[in-house]
Amino acid sequence: MSCSIIEPNEPVDIGPSVPSTRRTGESTFAELTTIATGGPVRELVRATTEEEIVDAVRDADENGIDVLVLGGGSNLLVSDQGFEGRVVIDTRNQIDQLQISGCGGAILRGTAGTPWDEFVNVSISQGWNGIEAMSGIPGSLGATPVQNVGAYGQEVSETIYSVRIYDREKKKRTDMVPSELGLSYRNSKLKESTAEWGATGRWVVLSVTYQLGLATNSTPIAYKQLADALGVDVGQRVPTVDLRAAVLDLRRSKGMVLDDSDRDTYSLGSFFTNPIVTEDRIPEGAPKYAHGDLFKTSAAWLIDHAGCAKGFGGELTDGRATLSTKHTLALTNRGGASTGDILTLARQVRSRVHDAFGIELVNEPVILGEAL
Repeated sequence: MSCSIIEPNEPVDIGPSVPSTRRTGESTFAELTTIATGGPVRELVRATTEEEIVDAVRDADENGIDVLVLGGGSNLLVSDQGFEGRVVIDTRNQIDQLQISGCGGAILRGTAGTPWDEFVNVSISQGWNGIEAMSGIPGSLGATPVQNVGAYGQEVSETIYSVRIYDREKKKRTDMVPSELGLSYRNSKLKESTAEWGATGRWVVLSVTYQLGLATNSTPIAYKQLADALGVDVGQRVPTVDLRAAVLDLRRSKGMVLDDSDRDTYSLGSFFTNPIVTEDRIPEGAPKYAHGDLFKTSAAWLIDHAGCAKGFGGELTDGRATLSTKHTLALTNRGGASTGDILTLARQVRSRVHDAFGIELVNEPVILGEAL
């Protein structure tokens, strides 16, 4: 069997990247995060090259300064006291096509600051598949391996080829392959290392390389809600452009596509991960999906059936923070909410679920300067 090699195109430069900000200033995390809460930023570095990122992080480490490398701000809840260290934002926004072949597919690399949804859209427009079901997820490309981002039956662990990182312990740049990343459900070694290293873990993501299929049809649809929206059966394929449109419609219906006019989108997406437990702990009637030797159930179902319906929680914060009116997994800033308000609501939801079902919900966003 012979494999045709297609000459890679010129790099796709889609302009300077900016975080998913809500306002034009940059003096507080309220201006740098999608939930629009959080205290002051003491020092901000907007890096335009890989060298500037590495220099900013290395200098902070050598001088005992805490450092936070910030992506799109869509998965970070910062205390109302802010962050006393250095915040580094990767403003680079470029995609390089490294290799395209009939056997190996498309191998493409994006800088960490590239907005994830732009990366997805470019791949679909070029006729590549494998990440189309993750359309509309806010945040940056560099965050995808940290969280092992996934949606509607796809996870980035299925298509990541390598991750270029700066190793803060060894003080050098290198590449990590999937087997070194420890990717699991919404987790990775990159994320786990924050327990020891602080706001940003040992490995700072500089760029991510993906290997995608050469196809204008999607990978087999694995999620029933998405299949139903497209009018097909689970396991079928549809044009990737149609799948993207359906995913974006579903996400909008849940307030999961950023829209400054919609307060339900002033959130961090799904605030709790779906619990993974033994089968006997799943309540009667709750969804369950095999996950190795255990089972995954729906955090949204648990929240709703514990008495926390859509829009719940306004009485706790004088209406400043509630569950989304569209989706019980999102905690939203209705206007003027503090991080303290969001945490008050999160603790109440978690407590009710634990009291009702004996299951402890775990937060998906990173919480900085506070504890749930």
